[in-house]
Amino acid sequence: MLRTIDLRGRTPTPSELLAIVPRATAAREEAQHAAARLVADVARDGEQALRAQAEQFDRTVGHDIRVPQDHIDDAVAALDPRVRAALEEAIARVRTASAAQVPKPATTELAPGARVIQRWQPVRRVGVYVPGGKAVYPSSVVMNVVPAQVAGVSEIALATPPQHEHGGRAHPVILAAAGLLGVTEVYAMGGAGAIGAFAHGVPDLGLERVDVVTGPGNNFVAAAKRVLAGLVGTDAEAGATEILIVADDSADPRLVSADLISQAEHDEQASAVLVTTSPSLADAVAADIADRAARTRHAERIAAALSGPQSAIVLVDDIAAATAFSNAYAPEHLELHLADPRPEEFVHAGAVFVGPDSPVSLGDYLAGSNHVLPTGGQARYASGLSAATFLRPQQVIEYDHVALARVRDEIVVLADAEALPAHGEAITVRFESADPTASAEDAAARRA
Repeated sequence: MLRTIDLRGRTPTPSELLAIVPRATAAREEAQHAAARLVADVARDGEQALRAQAEQFDRTVGHDIRVPQDHIDDAVAALDPRVRAALEEAIARVRTASAAQVPKPATTELAPGARVIQRWQPVRRVGVYVPGGKAVYPSSVVMNVVPAQVAGVSEIALATPPQHEHGGRAHPVILAAAGLLGVTEVYAMGGAGAIGAFAHGVPDLGLERVDVVTGPGNNFVAAAKRVLAGLVGTDAEAGATEILIVADDSADPRLVSADLISQAEHDEQASAVLVTTSPSLADAVAADIADRAARTRHAERIAAALSGPQSAIVLVDDIAAATAFSNAYAPEHLELHLADPRPEEFVHAGAVFVGPDSPVSLGDYLAGSNHVLPTGGQARYASGLSAATFLRPQQVIEYDHVALARVRDEIVVLADAEALPAHGEAITVRFESADPTASAEDAAARRA
């Protein structure tokens, strides 16, 4: 099912490595045009466009787009106690880990009376998107809402697609997760249109535009975020999921196989890559996948993902070559099944899972880390969702008169060097006589 690529004896460049196992891009490119149209429709027609899209994509008509509070309350009351307990544990763990991501204010004293204060301000209003297509993701409610709450966001709105099977209501488990977190502003709307609604607002629904949109989704959701760049803040695009496993001959092929399959289960576009120094492990993993994948609930979806060009087993000469491959690929999820893992050398990854007992599924639910991570190689420059996603670093400058006097001449010199004399005058005026005539004369003399 998985093709094997033998790179032994070769030293490809980073660009060549990316070409060897390419991401699935066709669907991404097609989604860009469609998402732009869907977003534009919502910006122009508001609720009418959202209803048309719900009928087209979700087979739903006449539903409550703004979810009534009693729907949320009913979902919480009907929630399976075991699921509730698991969600509450996930909430507690993510809340604890997210709290460590909030920087404390810092004051730098550059000289007596000269202070720069660094503080982090939360955005006011956030729109959280939770997918509802091939699977149900109450865990994504937790992963998006909890960091926003920890950051101090005052308004959180949540969108998730209406479900035909539930009479046009949002999925009850997603509603229950929202209810457990105290989220009361919930909308049954999905896809690119939901992202557009968050960014532009929908007055007919009482939906006010947000400052930041976060959350995973399909290619259309990711494309909508690109379309709206500059109008609204977004997290890194969380497109089709991907896992890269680096393993040596100490790895258990059953665990490697199970973890590759677990991510292929998400979507036909999912990427599952094993990079190994061990031909025997490669053979054992391929054999186990052939057996294990056929017995899973989503066998057809998994087969499509594993047989696509975005998935492969890659043989390399040594761990240095495996590390170079991983850092070039910059996976969303990186697992290290190595006798000597050295995670500090794997610098480009959304999240790094070290050892046989730290699978991606742990991070998906209960590790305490966040599962909304950058895909498509964005881990080279972007981070996963965290409390920092909802915070803006802000500088507060406080100088007294004496402290300003100490740097007055240097400011004037630099202002003149940049041919911006008024900048310098904004400084020197603070040291001139209160007599406006004298100030004007001094300024004229300086210009002369």
